[in-house]
Amino acid sequence: MNQQFSIPTALCLPVPDIEALIQGRTIAALPKMFIRPGQKFALYPADSSVSIKAWAKCELCQILDETKPLEILSKLTIWTPKVLKEILQKQQYLFLAYLRVYQLPQLQEISVNPKIQEKLGKFVSLPNSLTVSEVNPVMTDRTFAQRKHQLEKLEPSLHPELEELQSAIASLAISQPAAKQLDDDIKVFLGWSSNKLIKQPDPNLAWINDIAKLGDRSIEQDDKKTNYQAGTDFENVVRDSLELLGFTIDYAHKGGAGGLDLFCSKPYPLFGECKAGRKIPNDTAVQLLNLGMLRRPDLFNQAAKLIIGPGEPTTQLQDAAKIQGMAIIKPETLQKLVKLQSNHRNSVDLFKLKEYLKAGQSDEKVEKYIDQVYTEISLRSQMIIAVKELSEQDNETSKVTHPSFTVTEIRVHYNATHNHRLNDELVHDLLIELSSPLTGYLGRIKGSDWKSDRFYFLRDLPIN
Repeated sequence: MNQQFSIPTALCLPVPDIEALIQGRTIAALPKMFIRPGQKFALYPADSSVSIKAWAKCELCQILDETKPLEILSKLTIWTPKVLKEILQKQQYLFLAYLRVYQLPQLQEISVNPKIQEKLGKFVSLPNSLTVSEVNPVMTDRTFAQRKHQLEKLEPSLHPELEELQSAIASLAISQPAAKQLDDDIKVFLGWSSNKLIKQPDPNLAWINDIAKLGDRSIEQDDKKTNYQAGTDFENVVRDSLELLGFTIDYAHKGGAGGLDLFCSKPYPLFGECKAGRKIPNDTAVQLLNLGMLRRPDLFNQAAKLIIGPGEPTTQLQDAAKIQGMAIIKPETLQKLVKLQSNHRNSVDLFKLKEYLKAGQSDEKVEKYIDQVYTEISLRSQMIIAVKELSEQDNETSKVTHPSFTVTEIRVHYNATHNHRLNDELVHDLLIELSSPLTGYLGRIKGSDWKSDRFYFLRDLPIN
């Protein structure tokens, strides 16, 4: 795969066609002549400024006429039926080239050919040969084989609505991170891209990495802060943290001198006291009790109560917290919890978390909950891998576009590879969850009963 070779020629194509090939939206091009399978060439954009991003190898070239179902061909490519008909009227045949595309490690700027529009759909010589390799394919062998089979057989798209959605947000993905993430998810789901999604850090969530240092002044980088400013900064980041976890903050309580630091109204009442410094003062539990009873006496006794601050609490503080039913956690523990929620959205169940907020020091309990969530995510990731491995094995001996498997087949493979003893019922429950439209890691073909349901691989679940 790392072997390098030179390419002296390029196929001139419209810019949108090249972008669609690089993005994995299509595997086909419409040259104006037959291309020999195995031929390699760069992709030359018919544009005023020329930057070559990729090269391709022709895997197949078909000659099609008006007897082919253009409506289906259109849905499997990027051209409308009208465009395909216009090409047929001009040249009687369509040359449909199946291209395996590889991205270059960096853009190659070349001089503009003033007559490039005349070369559209044809080969041109490059000013200098390009040295390329097969290191960076747009899609894996398995994904390309599936797409090639679907196009050869003119099998209709399985998810036309998602393809329309992807087309609609493609332009937004260039400038908007949220749209790009959705665009990437859809392309993986559709099989246009089969690389694992590597979650890019969200710059808007960079504050998560500062939770611990804002709360524990022994690791605080800015020693010039006043105690008041440090306390305010920590209160703000705790509110942001609890909102990200799913709590609804009542901003009528904004802390400050003599004020209740925080109150969450949903999904259940939670009173909180935040202490930035090197240790939590002894009177913190009493302070939270007094402020809570003063502000919301109707809710305080039955509500969850949380103290967040650095260091090891004294025996006096521990005893007071246990008597009043107050959990104590360190800023580092809160940061771990928020990172879990950030990496795997909605993975934190606030009602389950409440069970681990025990009176007194609760760091060990909360970290136990965090570990349990990661274990559950890991189990689901492994289940997806099991289906993927079965698909890859099946793909070696079958040309089925979407290999699918029964619950028993998946359970047997999973148990064999992970040395577990899961039963069919549990595996089926996991597979149903992973094939939900809201998750979309697996696809499901519903059978006459749950034992005859079949599942197939769609996309990975990376664990961050």
